[in-house]
Amino acid sequence: MEQFSTHTQAILDRMNSVIDGKPTETRTALTVLLAGGHLLVEDVPGVGKTMLARTLAGAIGGTVSRIQFTPDLLPTDITGVSVYDQVRREFEFKPGPVFANLVIGDEINRASAKTQSALLEAMAESQVTADGTTYQLATPFMVVATQNPVEMDGTFPLPEAQRDRFTARISMGYPDADAEVHMLAGHGSGSPLKDLQPVLDINQATQLVDYVRSLHVSTAVRRYIVSLCQATRTHPHLRLGASPRAALQLQAAARAEAALAGRSHVLPDDVKAIAVPVLTHRLLLERRSGTDSAQDVVRAILDDVRVPTEDGSGSR
Repeated sequence: MEQFSTHTQAILDRMNSVIDGKPTETRTALTVLLAGGHLLVEDVPGVGKTMLARTLAGAIGGTVSRIQFTPDLLPTDITGVSVYDQVRREFEFKPGPVFANLVIGDEINRASAKTQSALLEAMAESQVTADGTTYQLATPFMVVATQNPVEMDGTFPLPEAQRDRFTARISMGYPDADAEVHMLAGHGSGSPLKDLQPVLDINQATQLVDYVRSLHVSTAVRRYIVSLCQATRTHPHLRLGASPRAALQLQAAARAEAALAGRSHVLPDDVKAIAVPVLTHRLLLERRSGTDSAQDVVRAILDDVRVPTEDGSGSR
């Protein structure tokens, strides 16, 4: 636990030295990494979405690739393509940029759904199948994708199956005045990424993820996670609730929250702390729900659903 705390604090310190005034967002990004998941960063251009992804990538060792999603991008531009070798008279697979420990998908919703779907197998199973052959991806494997709001020109909404692959979604938002002044002073003479050095190697990062997976989750906490997800499926303001995959990823993210808090077991408070970014992007509101956002629905559900105890009874 002491070594885990030392490494994770070093990652957060390195990220916060580059990303000004966004400690909550950097912590959530680290939580998703520790949970072995994928992160979706949504906001208007110029608020640091790609900077966050590149900073997280730079803080850990391992391979990093970046894909700029555009309308003319093809699925094989992501996964790779088989090329005929005239000397050996056989096809040879050329891996695409998805074959890296951390893949940055920049403006993912500027590509068509066909191209976006190239990431489905990779994100769900950490593998790519091409021409009948399956290739395993690097370990750990994480996709950090950025997207612009769907109301902006030239964007394609992410399909529900694609959104469900992301463990959490965050929005950067504009920095406050002091943070923006600090950014002008620190970033005005050049990019802070050029001198960014990793604080641990990829093997150490793998050990952090493995440690989080070993944390204890009680039956009561698992009942609580299931109760939250079931509440979204029957809520009158939602026409699409959280999937069983969402429950699994909520459990994984809660484990990471507990580990960052210095505990070897998960509490209901860990589930509550991460439930909004994990669940919100998976939900679809009824057109006449009268509710402004899915975040409001999740917060209401967190207030309403009781925490089950080991004997099956409920408590606040």
